[in-house]
Order: sequence, then C-alpha cells, then structure tokens
Amino acid sequence: MQNINKVAQITLLFWLMKIIATTLGETLGDYISMTLNYGYAVSLAMTAIAFFIVLAIQLSTKKYIPIAYWLVIIATTTLGTEISDFIDRSLHLGYTGGSLLLLSGLMATLFLWFRRFKNLAVYPIIDRNKEIYYWIAILFSNSLGTAFGDYLSDVAGLSYLQGAIVTSAVIVLVVLLHYATKINAVLLFWLAFIFTRPFGATFGDFLTKPIAKGGLELGTLNASIVSMILLVSLVLLAHFQLNKKRKEIEI
Repeated sequence: MQNINKVAQITLLFWLMKIIATTLGETLGDYISMTLNYGYAVSLAMTAIAFFIVLAIQLSTKKYIPIAYWLVIIATTTLGTEISDFIDRSLHLGYTGGSLLLLSGLMATLFLWFRRFKNLAVYPIIDRNKEIYYWIAILFSNSLGTAFGDYLSDVAGLSYLQGAIVTSAVIVLVVLLHYATKINAVLLFWLAFIFTRPFGATFGDFLTKPIAKGGLELGTLNASIVSMILLVSLVLLAHFQLNKKRKEIEI
C-alpha cells in the first residue's frame, strides 16, 4: 500500500489558519491560566496532556485529516503560551532568557532532524519518525514565537499593535525573499512559522488586554470564541478543498 502524506500543504490558506490558530492559542492559554486562575504550572500540565492526546490521534491517522492536524496546531500554540509564561513567571528566566532557551531547543531539533533525514522538508511528510520531529519543531517554534512576542511588549516596550506591525513586517520580508531570491525555502518557512506566532500572539493580546494598555478589552473568553469560529470555518473549507482534490485524482 502506498504511503500517504500526513500534513498540510503550505498555501495561503495554511498561513491564514496558522495565524488564527496562534491567536486562539494565546487567548485560550491566558483564559486557562489567568481568567480561570489555574496558575502557570497547572495550566502547563493541562495543556500538555491535551497536546499529547491530540498528537496521538494525529500520529495514528493514515493520511492528512485537516481537523486532526489543526487540533495539534492549536494544542502547540496553547501549550506554547503556557511554556513561555512558565519559563518567565515561574522559573523567572525572563522573556529574553526564555527566547534563547527555546531557540536552542528548536535549533537542536532541526539539527537532529537533518542529521537523520538529510533534509528539513516540511511537505510532504510520510515517515512517522519524521512527523514526530516535525511536531517537536512546531512546538518549540510556537513557544519561541510566544516568548518573542512577549519580549517585544514587555522588554522592548512596544504596544501590542506595534508588536503586531513589527512581526507582520518580518513576515512580509520573508515573503518577498521567497519570491525575489533563491534563499532556501525551508529556512524561510521556519522563519515565517516562528514570526506568525508572535504576530498572532500580539494580536490576541491586542484583543484581550485593557484599553489603558493599548488593547480592545474583549476578554480572553470572547476573543477565544471568535478565533475558534473563524478557525472552524477555515478547517471546514480545508476539508472541502481536500475532498474535491481527492475526487479529481480518482477521476
């Protein structure tokens, strides 16, 4: 039996869903740890359990299923929020130290991935062991993106809107480099993946934080519900497109 790809193709829809998923991860993570007041350690444990459950489901699938895949993405963004906050506020390493620590973890994961498979291609992914490296790298990159987004607001002193503008500028630069240069596409993918996380995170903060701090004060629950509705709509669209493509192949 022919092996079948397990992950999403990198398209404009992918990046749009990624940004919304990161916004949801930020607001949902803050809702669990702050609004529900479970604290960072308990919230970290809760989101870690959820991550391992949806990851096990994703790894058990035989082909790419959008809802399974994006549940893991949401889990990594939510867990990434808790990891970043735990490193800063419980371990007291700060967002600078946390960013450096998480960057080291991501670089180590990519190094081990490359040493074993001789490439870092993110699509298609068929081998299960390679998929595990893929998800570890995504978890590190989402956690790093969260820490860097918080660094921009808490250390660099940027407002949430300014932070979103800075990270969006980096994303635009990566897109221009992709189309205008011959820089390695995999390198550009990981740069874009990392920086879409703080963009989504700072936008999530912009939605939830008090007006006095430059936010819209929608609250973590309302912002999470809005993000979830948008993401569910896009997941349904991804399912529709995938089924249409598979039917065309069969014909």
